[in-house]
Amino acid sequence: MKKTVLVLGAVLALTGCSAGQEPHGGDHPAASSSADTAHNPADVAFARDMITHHRQALEMSALAATKASGQRVKDLAARIERAQAPEIEQMTRWLGEWGQSAGPGHGAHGTMTDDEMVALAGASGQEFDRMFLEMMIRHHEGAVTMAKDAKAKASDQRVRDLADAVITAQEAEIAEMRALLA
Repeated sequence: MKKTVLVLGAVLALTGCSAGQEPHGGDHPAASSSADTAHNPADVAFARDMITHHRQALEMSALAATKASGQRVKDLAARIERAQAPEIEQMTRWLGEWGQSAGPGHGAHGTMTDDEMVALAGASGQEFDRMFLEMMIRHHEGAVTMAKDAKAKASDQRVRDLADAVITAQEAEIAEMRALLA
């Protein structure tokens, strides 16, 4: 019990929270009250792979600030950054609790190739908007696939909760992006 309280205190200190508060203003699943949460290889794989996957989404979204022509695309990209950066921090903390490194993950589902990232970075205006939306739809579809797999195989409830949140948020954003392309 003493070990759990000490580890929980360290986790709360790292997240800037006090006991009873949820990290990141409650926008994401709260940390468990025990750092002794059971995990399995699926939990570790999901966290590592989703960190890698989210990092690419952040790279893509950062380009939108200067390259997108549509305000709705810029706003969507900013929302993606606000949602996924804290999730990366959250999953990195879990990996630390589990005695695992944060990488490298595969993130292969729906990720862009280096050539696609170069093409996106070289685009601007309406061409960028179209490429960003098409690529991010594919990227999000990959994340949904990864999250559904984690829901089926993960043992840590926090991972299953985050997987649910990823599915809900990214399916809604996929619908929004498809509407923007139409």
